[in-house]
Amino acid sequence: MKRLETDHPPRRRNAARTLALTSILLASTAFAMSRTVIDFNHDWKFHLGNEPAAFLPEYNDREWRTLDVPHDWSIEIGYQQGPHTAASTGFVPGGIGWYRKHFTLSPEDRDRHIRIVFDGVYNNASVWINGHFLGKRPYAYSTFDYTLDGHLRFDGTPNVIAVKVDHRHFADSRWYTGSGIYRKVRLIKTAPIHIALHGVRITTPEVNADRATVRVRARIENTGNLAPEQLRLRLSVTGPDGEPAGTAGTILSGPFDTEADLSLPVRNPRLWSPDTPHLYRLRVELLERGHPIDTVEETFGIRTFHFDAATGFSLNGRRMKIKGVNLHHDAGAVGAAVPKALWIDRLQRLKSIGVNAVRMAHNPHAVELMDACDELGMLVLAEAFDEWDRPKDKSLEYLGDGKATDLLAGYAYPEHFHEWAERDLKDLIRRDFNHPSVILWSIGNEIEWTFPEYSKVFDAFTHPEGPYDDGEFEYDRTKLKAELDRITGGCDALTAWARRLAGWIREIDDTRPITCGSVRPSVSIASGYADAVDVFGFNYRASEYDIAHQTYPELKILGTENWGAWSEWKACLERDFVAGIFVWTGFAYLGEAGPWPRKGLEISFFDFAGFKTPRGHFFECLWTDTPKVHIVTTPASESEYSYSPDTGWTFTMKKTPPPMWDLLRYWDWYDVYPKWQYTAGEPIVVQVYTNCEEVELFLNGRSLGRQARADFADDNIIKWLVPYADGELTAIGYNAGEKAETFTLATHGETARLALASTRETLAADGEDAAVISLQLLDAAGHLVTTAETEVRFEIDGPARNLGVDNGWEYNVQPHKTDTLTTH
Repeated sequence: MKRLETDHPPRRRNAARTLALTSILLASTAFAMSRTVIDFNHDWKFHLGNEPAAFLPEYNDREWRTLDVPHDWSIEIGYQQGPHTAASTGFVPGGIGWYRKHFTLSPEDRDRHIRIVFDGVYNNASVWINGHFLGKRPYAYSTFDYTLDGHLRFDGTPNVIAVKVDHRHFADSRWYTGSGIYRKVRLIKTAPIHIALHGVRITTPEVNADRATVRVRARIENTGNLAPEQLRLRLSVTGPDGEPAGTAGTILSGPFDTEADLSLPVRNPRLWSPDTPHLYRLRVELLERGHPIDTVEETFGIRTFHFDAATGFSLNGRRMKIKGVNLHHDAGAVGAAVPKALWIDRLQRLKSIGVNAVRMAHNPHAVELMDACDELGMLVLAEAFDEWDRPKDKSLEYLGDGKATDLLAGYAYPEHFHEWAERDLKDLIRRDFNHPSVILWSIGNEIEWTFPEYSKVFDAFTHPEGPYDDGEFEYDRTKLKAELDRITGGCDALTAWARRLAGWIREIDDTRPITCGSVRPSVSIASGYADAVDVFGFNYRASEYDIAHQTYPELKILGTENWGAWSEWKACLERDFVAGIFVWTGFAYLGEAGPWPRKGLEISFFDFAGFKTPRGHFFECLWTDTPKVHIVTTPASESEYSYSPDTGWTFTMKKTPPPMWDLLRYWDWYDVYPKWQYTAGEPIVVQVYTNCEEVELFLNGRSLGRQARADFADDNIIKWLVPYADGELTAIGYNAGEKAETFTLATHGETARLALASTRETLAADGEDAAVISLQLLDAAGHLVTTAETEVRFEIDGPARNLGVDNGWEYNVQPHKTDTLTTH
C-alpha cells in the first residue's frame, strides 16, 4: 500500500490533484488491520440532570451511577402524575441525562479507522470525544455514527465518550418514547481502506426453482491518504445448511471511495417465507495483495414478492393475505430498552395466532427486532415517520384533550424535519436494506391530519354518520382536486413532500415498493399523494375499499391500520384486490393514555405482560387452521349484546364515557371476562370464539344446545344466554360432525398455590439473554383463580437480574423495576 505524501492535511481527498504528486512507498501495516467490532454497552457512567461541563474529559464522574446500555431512565423512574408528565407518553418523566464512557486504545490502533455507532438515543443526542464535539442527532429512532479519527489517545490515557440526552420536552411523540441510550452501541475498528458502514447491498433480481442470481453492491471507503495496491473484493455465500453456495470476486480500481457491483449464481435456492425463513450468509472480504484487510458478513434471504391491483399480494409466486399487526417500539415493563430475547418471544406469540407481518409503527425500530423478523419469518412494513414538518396533537391529561400540543409546540420532530429528513430516511433504508423480511417502506403515517386542507376537502363532499362510518364518499378526482387547489392556492405541500421522500428512497432502493398510511384516501388519491407511492395504505378506511378500487382499478390497496374486528378482516377476505391488513395493535403499548391512572392502551392481541387477550383468541380463530374453541363471558346487564326470542341477538355499541375520547370505543374490545364466577341465576352472555363449524355448550354436563358458526356471520361469534350456576362451562367444537376441540371454564375456589412457567429453561451468560416468567394463581383443584388481587414477591437465586414485572393491566401504574407485584 502506498501512502500519498502531500502538503495538504492527510485527511483531505482530492484524487486528481494528489495522484499527480510524487509518492513514497511506505511499509503497510494494513494486513494486520482486520475489522474489530467491540460491544460498547457496558460500564457507562450515568447522571440524571444537566451538568454543562460533563463533556470535558477531565470532568469527575466517579460519583455517577455505573450501568449498562440499552438504558431507559423514564421506565426506571416510573409512572407519576404531575407537571412533567403527559398522557401521550404514558405519564413518565423525561429530562436531561448524561452518559460517559472511559476506554483505552493501544498504540497498534493508531493507524486504524475507528468509528462509534449508536443504534438509538432518545432524544436530541449530542456526542463528544475527549472534549471534541462530534455532532448531534435529533431523531431518536435513527441509527447514527461518528468517526473518532484525529481525536483519540493511544498512549494508555483513557479516552472519554460523552453523550448528552435532552428529553425535557416529554410529550414530543406518539406515543411512549423512553429516555436515554435505549439501544445498543458499538465501536468499530478497521483499516483506513474498508467496507463502509451499511455499505453492502444485496438483491436477488432473478429467482426460479433451479437458480437465483444474487447481486451485491459494496461501497469501499478510504479514510486515509492511501493508494492501495492490487485491491480485490471476494464474495462467498453460505447456504441455510451451512454449506458453500457460491463465490465471486473482482479487482477494484482507484485509490479513493468506490463501489463494486457483481453477481453470483446460487443453485437450487431455498426461498425465504414466513413458513420457511431460510437465511443465507454473505461474506465480503476486501484484500490487498491477497491479504484480507477487512471483512463484513451479511445475512440475506432469497425471495420474490409482488403487489397487484387486482389480486393483492403474492410471495414466491403464491398469493397470500397479509395478516399483520402494528407494533410500537416499547415492550411493557422494560420500556424502550428491549433485549432481543423479548422481541423473539413477542414475535413467537404473534406467529402462534397466525400473524405473518408487522408494521413498525411509526418509526425505525431496533436492529434486534428486524433481525428476529428475518429469523422467525415475519414480513415487515418499515416506517420512517409519524410526523413530517407539522406536529400532531399531543395529550396532556387524557387521550384527545390536545393540551400538550400548544405547551410543547416546536419541540417534536417537525422542528428538525427540513434539515434531517433526508438523512434519517436514507439511513433507515441503508441500515435495513438486506433484511428479507422487509417488503415495504413507508414514508409516513396519517400525515393528512397535519394538513387540515385535506380534511376540509373531505368534509365538503363526504357525509358519513360519524368520522369512521360508512357514507357517501366522493371519488371524482376533478371535483376533489379543484376544491383542494382552491383552498391551497394550488400549493399542495403534502404531495410535494411525499414525492421528495419517495425519491430519496428510490435513490437507494428501487426493488421494494413504497407506501404510506392514509386517513383521507379520496383526497390523497386526487391530489397526487397516492401517485408518489407504489402501494396505497388505508388507515381505518375499509368502507372506502370498493369505491377506491372501482374508481382507480390500477390502485394497489393495503390496509395499513385496522381495527381488530371481524368486519375489518372480512372486508379484506372478500376482496382479492386488498393485499391484507395490519391490526392496531399486536401488543399493548405505553402512552396514548389517561386519564390518570392509565399508562397506555390495551387494545391488542396481547396485553402489557404478554398474556393473550380476548381479541387475540378471536383472531387466532380467524388466522389459524388448528381447531380452537375459547369461551368468554359477560353479565347480560353489562353486555353490548342483547337477546330476544323474536329478533335474536342484537349488538349496540356503547360510547366511551368522558373524559376519555368518546371515539376510543371503535378500538376497544367490548368487555368480556375469562371466568365463570357470578351470582346464582344471573343471566350471563356466553360468547364462544372458534374456527370450528359447530359448537355445543355444556353446563355441568348438561347440553345447552349445538349451534353453527355460519349462523353468526355478522360477528363470527357464537352466543348463548345462560343463567349462572357454579360448576363447569364446557364448549366442544365440531368439524364435519366430528369432535375437534374442547375448552372449559370452571368456578374456582380460594387461592391455594402459585404456578410459574418460563419461556426458557436455560439462559446464555452474556448479559443480554432473557426469559419471560409467568405466574398464575390456582385453587386446590388446579383451576385458574381470576378474581384475586394478591401481592407477590419475586426472588432470584443465581447470577440473573429482574428486568421488570407487570400484571398486564392498563390501569396498573405500579413500578416495574421492583420485586413485588399485585396480581389482577
